[in-house]
Amino acid sequence: MREQLNYETFLKVANTISHSKEPEEVVLMTVEGIKTALDIKGCALFLLNQTTNELKVAASHGLSDEYLNKGPLSALHSIAQSLEDGPVAISDISHDPRLQYPEEAQKEGIASILSVPIQVNQKTMGALRVYTSEPWEFTLNDVNFVYALATIAGMSIRLARYSKGLLASIDTLKDLREAQTRRTTRRTPFEGVPKSFSPKEYKEHYQ
Repeated sequence: MREQLNYETFLKVANTISHSKEPEEVVLMTVEGIKTALDIKGCALFLLNQTTNELKVAASHGLSDEYLNKGPLSALHSIAQSLEDGPVAISDISHDPRLQYPEEAQKEGIASILSVPIQVNQKTMGALRVYTSEPWEFTLNDVNFVYALATIAGMSIRLARYSKGLLASIDTLKDLREAQTRRTTRRTPFEGVPKSFSPKEYKEHYQ
């Protein structure tokens, strides 16, 4: 029953994501869909800031503001392996050194975490993480489900950003063309000069 729910939710979320042109809608649908499908405590999507190596929350569902604002999340210290090598499942967070804020996680009531990278063309964009309130042995089906949606979300975010950038470029090009049109339709000193007259000859003739 759970595998069927995952499959149905995967199709629903994937379809919604593929039709969305807003990055904000893409990430929100992703985290809400995963939380609902797996019936877990929460889900969050982080985007990587390449300059600071920090993971910034793009969208979350089921997690408190206090936990989300616990402090800067370093891509080098917060389950860093998942960004480099692939999905990482932590079934018991209480004694795991890979967490940057273990005490805050326990206070939030988190028992297990699954972290998968968001990658497009082998470039890491961020991470998608699911959180459970009970110790959870993540199955291969769970990992594949989350990983697949992370991949689709990453591609959709990139396409949405590209689409916005392309539209901005088109608007800029349109403005430039309109300005050029205004310049070419403006009367010039040589407008109406017969083709057999050069501008120099025209000046000499009338001076």
